[in-house]
Amino acid sequence: MENLQGESLPVDYIPILIQLGVAVAFGVFAIVSTHLLGPKVRTESKLESFESGVKVIGNARQPFSIKYFLVALLFVVFDVEVIFMYPWAVNFREFGIEGLIEMFIFMGMLLLGFIYVIKKKALDWD
Repeated sequence: MENLQGESLPVDYIPILIQLGVAVAFGVFAIVSTHLLGPKVRTESKLESFESGVKVIGNARQPFSIKYFLVALLFVVFDVEVIFMYPWAVNFREFGIEGLIEMFIFMGMLLLGFIYVIKKKALDWD
């Protein structure tokens, strides 16, 4: 429903509120029902950590090399940038020369970031 000026009325949001209410009710129902119907026996073997069938040995809080996290972060950054190229390639003809120039700018920035990473020797494993 819209009034004469084309603005939405509060009554237009009732279906959204109903859907939100059903989603919240389902979530609460699922949590409460599994808590009430689930098994209550808590043995030592059920409460211990399970790591794909491998027995846990030692402390899980041992320090990692920062290189691992740096490589993971760089992978995510460059991977997301490459994902932006797919829609551009699909719509290449519609973008015309302006789109080509913008993609060259984007690729140049990507290349500059990669050169920076190499110059800082972030990917060297010593």
